[in-house]
Amino acid sequence: MRIRLCLAALSLVGGAGLTTLSAPTATAATCSDIDVVAARGTFEPGTLGAIVGDPVYSALQQKLTGRNLSSYKVNYPADLSLTSAAQGNADLVNHVSGQAAACPNQRFILVGYSQGANVVDNSIGISSDGAVVGSPIVATLPAAVAPRVAAVLLFGNPIRALGKSVTGPYQSRTIDFCAKGDPICENGGGDVLAHLGYTADAGAAADFAATKV
Repeated sequence: MRIRLCLAALSLVGGAGLTTLSAPTATAATCSDIDVVAARGTFEPGTLGAIVGDPVYSALQQKLTGRNLSSYKVNYPADLSLTSAAQGNADLVNHVSGQAAACPNQRFILVGYSQGANVVDNSIGISSDGAVVGSPIVATLPAAVAPRVAAVLLFGNPIRALGKSVTGPYQSRTIDFCAKGDPICENGGGDVLAHLGYTADAGAAADFAATKV
């Protein structure tokens, strides 16, 4: 399967052969142990995202045996419109806040790839404004919910190209993958295909999350 990925500021179009992974319906089960909330990249196909979300969810299922996992696909355009990331930001915060209220013991793993990383960044209070397909913050997770976010898994995060990273209360729970040469997260990077290779990091991301839940 060939993936077509378009990113506004760099006008990138790339393709890569990907193995399609099966993933459950991207909807949160009633009060699972852990809800995996995934924000896909720009125009990324798949249930939670063919490049990152689906393989990461599969790796988490294999790693977190004995835990009941559910998934949620952030509902946003993931396109090149100026408000796309902001819409994802609002939806992620609404979903996690609602789940936290309904399920007092549920914890969360946030997953964001490319534009989806902007969505997650904004939701935890790190502005992606000025980054490729970024936006100003429109909503943040309530302070009372923050301790229930077990891990934040980011891939090809555009704010990295601005010299920014996740700081503050989420820093120790965040792993942020930026492939060498990826022009979306590395200032001056010139390897477009590097941005499409994060499936290879799914296992490492799951390993990291397992140390936090």
